[in-house]
Amino acid sequence: MITLFPATAWLLTLTIEQANGQNVLVCYWYKHDHRRIQEYLAAGGIRTRDLKDDRDIADWNAGKIPVALISPASAGHGLNIQQGGHILIWFSLVWSLELYQQTNARLWRQGQKEVVTIHHLVTKDSIDEQVLSALKRKDVTQQNLINAVKAQIKCLPLEGKVPEGRMRCEGGAA
Repeated sequence: MITLFPATAWLLTLTIEQANGQNVLVCYWYKHDHRRIQEYLAAGGIRTRDLKDDRDIADWNAGKIPVALISPASAGHGLNIQQGGHILIWFSLVWSLELYQQTNARLWRQGQKEVVTIHHLVTKDSIDEQVLSALKRKDVTQQNLINAVKAQIKCLPLEGKVPEGRMRCEGGAA
C-alpha cells in the first residue's frame, strides 16, 4: 500500500509558502486529515488554528491567523470570513456540491477586496480526481437546471393582463 499523505502534505506546505505571507484557509473533510495536517505543518514550523468560534473568526478577519483550518461541515451558510484572506486550499475534497460551493463562498463573497484563489490538492490516479470530476459534473447539471427554471419563469401566465388561455413571455405574447 502506498501512502499518499506525505506528497499531499508537502504540496500543502509548498502552496502555503507560495502565498508569501498572505493568510490561507485550508479545508479538510476527514478528521484524520485535520490531525495529520496540524502535526505535519507544526513539525515544519507552521502554526495553524481552527475556525470554530466567534473569537477565531474575528481574529481571522483581523488578519491574525496566517493558516486557518476549516471543515466544510462547519463552513456553511452565513459565515463571514472573507476579510481574513483570499486563498483557499482544498486538502481533501467533499462529494457534496453544496458543501463545496458554500465553503468557497465563505471567501468569494461581497466585501472581498482581493481576487479569490482556490487550490485543489489532487493526487493523480486517485479518488481525488474522481471527486473533482464529479463536482464539475454536478455543477454543470445544477446550472442547466437553474437555466431551465429561469426559462419557465420568464413565461408564466399573468392573470388579467393577457387574453384568457394566453401567456405573456419575455419578448412578447405566446
